[in-house]
Amino acid sequence: MTSENRITGQFTVPPELSDKRLDQAAAELMPEHSRSRLQSWIKSGALTVNGKSRKPRDKVMMGDSLALDAEPEVQVTWEAEPISLDIVYEDEHLLVINKPAGLVVHPAAGHSDGTLVNALLNYAPEVENLPRAGIVHRLDKDTSGIMVVARSLIAHTSLVDQLQTRTMGREYEAVVVGALTGGATVDAPIGRHPQDRKRMAVVSSGKPAVTHYRLLERFAAHTLVRCKLESGRTHQIRVHMAYVRHPLVGDPAYGGRLRLPKGATEELRDVLAAFTRQALHARQLTLEHPETGEILSWEVPLPEDMVHLIEALRKHARELEERDF
Repeated sequence: MTSENRITGQFTVPPELSDKRLDQAAAELMPEHSRSRLQSWIKSGALTVNGKSRKPRDKVMMGDSLALDAEPEVQVTWEAEPISLDIVYEDEHLLVINKPAGLVVHPAAGHSDGTLVNALLNYAPEVENLPRAGIVHRLDKDTSGIMVVARSLIAHTSLVDQLQTRTMGREYEAVVVGALTGGATVDAPIGRHPQDRKRMAVVSSGKPAVTHYRLLERFAAHTLVRCKLESGRTHQIRVHMAYVRHPLVGDPAYGGRLRLPKGATEELRDVLAAFTRQALHARQLTLEHPETGEILSWEVPLPEDMVHLIEALRKHARELEERDF
């Protein structure tokens, strides 16, 4: 392969990763690559420290220079499938899509087909040669909304850098339990739940995570909020909002039991009981185009199920106001 088609990168170990294992530090610095792939690159000498080959378990220190120069690996087990995609924008470098709730992003155990990656391989076969088929950030299966996918190595390198330097803007809308009185920032580290490894939690040993949220509309016992991420931890908004005791409506992992507002009508009870996914939608994406440097921004509308939920909450709040009046 030509040098243009190689996966390359240069990283300096920051203070917070000093004295960590090389494979752990590499996973933090290059989250778009799997731990097993990073370990294989370390063992093969494709990923070096200060120009020298090291073992995955070797410790790195602040200021160490990590250099990656590897050939892309073709993932032959992923099959192209004719799954329709809602394309928001596309060119030779980028593909911006509006992901529906229910679509798994990446093949994994139990989800080897019917995923976004299978759809991408059908729509844009060139992503087969990119790490994780061009996926640089994910949305949970039952989170809807806007995502960007790289179609070229130039784009992949640029997008990963924008995510790591936090220059890519991502904003979400969510319906949470409770009538909030104002916006706030949640600054709390996130890691694996100590008892349930499938869930995340705020834990002192977790990775730094910051979520800003502001009010868009307040209902009788729920609030529509706009969230902006500084970091991109697994389940971040869901974990942080549950941590401040305002979990997302419908969240099966962090929402707890169904909570009905005072004076809830049968109609509202039915709507809330039927909403069985987290009420979370990736609304807006802003980034720098990898080739032109132009700042691009897209916004996608709320999906029908969240619109229906908000309308029901709005109607209930209006009915309560009229009754009290």
